[in-house]
Amino acid sequence: METNCYDGPHAAENAQKKTDDLARNVIEQIADKWTILVIDALGTHGEMRFSRLRDEVGSVSQKMLTKTLRQLERDGLVTRYVHPVIPPRVDYQLTPLGRSLLDKICGIWDWVEAHMAEMESARRQFDLGEKRTDRAPSNRDAESGSEKRPE
Repeated sequence: METNCYDGPHAAENAQKKTDDLARNVIEQIADKWTILVIDALGTHGEMRFSRLRDEVGSVSQKMLTKTLRQLERDGLVTRYVHPVIPPRVDYQLTPLGRSLLDKICGIWDWVEAHMAEMESARRQFDLGEKRTDRAPSNRDAESGSEKRPE
């Protein structure tokens, strides 16, 4: 029988497994493109209504945005405030925890900006079927006797 108790003889192992499982789950959630775009939009514009958020994120369905926002709210990254008016008005904003994640997401944007030209070049080479020449021959190349011929 499994329990959720982590205080037995293998407590340290179980605590590490619990941490690893949570980390994998969180990474899976935040690595989703909609999550990153929603957090970026809320970080850039602050509190936003659903429709404005959908416009800022662009090309996201209502269903997917709703699902993403609910998960972010569940994880404590976003707050949802329903104004007591008719028609209902709902605003979303990042929590302090969400802002701390925004700082890390900004690091990804910075990395993309710094390496964009390299990635575009690599994609062009790949799409044209060009072989990379900046790697040493592998053992497989040496065993098969294939050599790169000068052009």
